[in-house]
Amino acid sequence: MIRLWLFVAGIGGMASVIAGAAAAHLAGDPATATLLTNGALYGMVHSAALIAVIALAQGREPRRGAAFLAGLFFSLGIVLFSLAQFAHALTGLRQFGWAVPFGGTAFILGWAALAILAFRRR
Repeated sequence: MIRLWLFVAGIGGMASVIAGAAAAHLAGDPATATLLTNGALYGMVHSAALIAVIALAQGREPRRGAAFLAGLFFSLGIVLFSLAQFAHALTGLRQFGWAVPFGGTAFILGWAALAILAFRRR
């Protein structure tokens, strides 16, 4: 699971930098620039948070518990929120927007799991 989370964090961070650059330099439409900027901000923050969860796992493969849930939800959030916004901005297909609220909910659940982890650690 750790390798998958690290992969998601890497792809999420990379996509966030690309989207931020595209928003700043290429997006002619303000709505497209907003989608790219929002997706980039949330994707980068949560890619970093996912790396922090990996560090908190301290070399152990989390299979359950708060660390597992935090990593799972942050990964889902990056895919469902950030990448859906990027896809919407790049294709113009509004159907990608259905995933955004689920991704936002996943981010919230990931932060809640991280808060719970604080009370579970010794």
